[in-house]
Amino acid sequence: MYFSLSTVLEAMMLALVLSLDAFVASFAYGSKSIKIPMRSAWVITLTCAGVVGLALLVGSLLRQYISYGLAAWISFTILFILGIVKLLDSITKSIIRRRAVRGELKFSLFNLNFILMLYADPEQADVDGSKILSPAEATSLALALSLDGLGVGLGAAIGSANGLVVFLGAIVTGIAAVVFGGRLGNKAAEKAKLNISWLSGVLLIALAFASL
Repeated sequence: MYFSLSTVLEAMMLALVLSLDAFVASFAYGSKSIKIPMRSAWVITLTCAGVVGLALLVGSLLRQYISYGLAAWISFTILFILGIVKLLDSITKSIIRRRAVRGELKFSLFNLNFILMLYADPEQADVDGSKILSPAEATSLALALSLDGLGVGLGAAIGSANGLVVFLGAIVTGIAAVVFGGRLGNKAAEKAKLNISWLSGVLLIALAFASL
């Protein structure tokens, strides 16, 4: 497997993008005094990394049957579209929340609609209101946080990203994002809001152009 400074930097940037949502969600939990035990933190991290790893594997298999030029354009298209989606993230999530309020989305643990709701409002994962995120609740949250990872992993692997470094980086940055996000949120005001989805969008668009 080929390693270079540029491929490692690209892979670590992708890992950073993948961990931003987990950081924001954990910050929100911390600001509302909802605890994320280390067991649940690892559930979130490993589930997200596993989904990304699967997407990376599929992308790397597809890359073998695609010419280099076509692969670069496919990677660019996927990452660019995801970047635009992340820039419009607040609009997308507000639409999902509105539909939930109107009763157009029904929820049950691990249900797709529930996963969509968690994507829009991660704080809803604490279903029992215990102020402690259980491993089962953490799994639902992780699946919601992994929605972006599917596309990012697939687009990155079809391009020139180093899948192994992205996967390992996703684990390292993921656990750090959950732990430190929760701690920082715990020190913040009760109604503190953190919205850095635009940063994911900017980074993904930059990575899209870098893949050409």
